[in-house]
Amino acid sequence: MPTMAAKRDYYEVLGVSRNATENEIAAAYRKLAIKYHPDRNPGDEEATAKFKEAAEAYEVLNDRQRRAIYDQYGHAGLESGGFAPNYGDVGDIFEAFGDLFGFGDLFGGGGGAGGRRRRRVRRGNDVRCDVTLDLEEAARGVTKTVDFSRSKLCPQCEGSGSRPGSSPETCRRCGGRGQVVQSAGILRVQTTCPSCRGTGQVIADPCNGCHGNGYVKESVRLDVAIPAGVDNGMRVRLTGEGEPSPDGGPRGDCYCFVSVRPHRLFQREGDHLVLRLPITYSQAALGAQLEVPTLAGRDVLQVPRGTQSGDVFRLHGRGMPNPRGGTAGDLLVQTYIEVPKRLEPRQEELLRELAEVENAHVSPQRKSFLEKLTSYFTGSSDEDT
Repeated sequence: MPTMAAKRDYYEVLGVSRNATENEIAAAYRKLAIKYHPDRNPGDEEATAKFKEAAEAYEVLNDRQRRAIYDQYGHAGLESGGFAPNYGDVGDIFEAFGDLFGFGDLFGGGGGAGGRRRRRVRRGNDVRCDVTLDLEEAARGVTKTVDFSRSKLCPQCEGSGSRPGSSPETCRRCGGRGQVVQSAGILRVQTTCPSCRGTGQVIADPCNGCHGNGYVKESVRLDVAIPAGVDNGMRVRLTGEGEPSPDGGPRGDCYCFVSVRPHRLFQREGDHLVLRLPITYSQAALGAQLEVPTLAGRDVLQVPRGTQSGDVFRLHGRGMPNPRGGTAGDLLVQTYIEVPKRLEPRQEELLRELAEVENAHVSPQRKSFLEKLTSYFTGSSDEDT
């Protein structure tokens, strides 16, 4: 297959729009798979490459989670998240998507190589659990205990699905092969047996414990190490803690999704934290050295003379750790001038004296505003004044 840098856009590959429905995507893939099928194009390596390319595009765009990642981050997002498709040969494609055509292997059981095609071993499904953290826990990293449900082998039948003392019977429809062969025009096709679902066996006398399933649900409790700096929506993978494989393959994974509670003081913006700090008029005018909270404890902020409401000051490295090991974020302190609703008599006396001084010595910005206000009411322009 092409390298990630050379990959074509998946929507372009299938010839559909970016808002195409699942049915439109499936129909486009069917058309291309039949057009470039190796049996119709023997020895044509370019057709085989396009056959694989179409299957790869369909696998991503037909999966809601993968499609969302691809729409946002492109091929790089699939690669970094471990969601990129990977086929060893074209036989794997029809093992995965045979049901889309109403038949499975388009190679008539031989895979184009003349031999019996091996059955693809599938890994188990992934499961999900959720954990909620305080901002302080997210900042330092923490170990949390999570509970979730998954399947395990039925203890009564040990996974066979049959009542103890009985055994599964060979499927009469496929003769135990797990596959049935059909002909479709020039193609001789092989599909999973609908009676035994590819196992080659049917359960004649089901187990009471699992009703012939071979699996029962179990509750699992695990400790999860949450790294420092995680944010809402991030996930931690617990490898091999998901559902068992239906045919002896590896287990799936458990993904632990993280939520972080809102904090009463800090707002988070990526790796930065924002703190809105109230200051008095005198502190803003004269400057002050103030004590401010951080997630690591107390720190000191120097507020310069003439600070305006809304000014932002940066305390480097006082934000959140970077979960990927990069530089920690900053604490952004945004000041706003707090106006008291009640005044002591002495405070009111001093403020009235200040008001008189302000009227006598108007600040440059206020003076400019008053001049513009006067010209607005008198109808004169700046050139007239």
